[in-house]
Amino acid sequence: MTTLDKEAVGSRFDPQLMQHARERTWAALHGIRQRMQPGISEDEAREAAAEVFRELGMERLWHPVVIRIGANTTKTYRERSDADVRLGENDIYFIDLGLVFAGHEGDAGDTFVVGHAPEKQACADAARELFHRVAEAWRSQGLSGEALYTFAEQQAEAMGWRLHHEIKGHRVSDFPHAVFKAGDLGELDQPPSGGLWILEIQIAHPTEPYGAFYEDLLTA
Repeated sequence: MTTLDKEAVGSRFDPQLMQHARERTWAALHGIRQRMQPGISEDEAREAAAEVFRELGMERLWHPVVIRIGANTTKTYRERSDADVRLGENDIYFIDLGLVFAGHEGDAGDTFVVGHAPEKQACADAARELFHRVAEAWRSQGLSGEALYTFAEQQAEAMGWRLHHEIKGHRVSDFPHAVFKAGDLGELDQPPSGGLWILEIQIAHPTEPYGAFYEDLLTA
């Protein structure tokens, strides 16, 4: 499959609507963040998320809502959370959303800390910093998707964190992007185009049971 095939879009695709979906998805994420108080469970957080989505006029989900708390932040997308985990007074959590607005796919993820947990805050900050380092390498060096994740691994190690190798980004477009079967960003052997690919970064502490996640649309 050529890069052109992997970056195919539907007849309704509009770059401005992609940005609209991105912005509304980030608004939803921060709406959920405002509802994340100590004592809340992941199930309760997803119920609160549904209220936020209704307020913002979301059309549909294109992937399930993922909210991970505490030790569950070390788990990847396909892993099931440990049950009965609730947000502690000094704790970490992340939100991962895939939402459709105006027929286009938004995908956003970020990690937050409640209370006083400086080591966990450092982890959340590191995921954001690593994302921005990798995104800047894409902008300035024109790296392929494969090279971006090689760079991400090198940077994560230098920063003292463990990169989850199985988290390697993916396509988005007008819904549903899955019809194009583009594969992961980390498998793309050419530089990805802006506005079509989600760069995902998930890290974990090398010895402690917590991690962090950050993702956003690659844009020039």
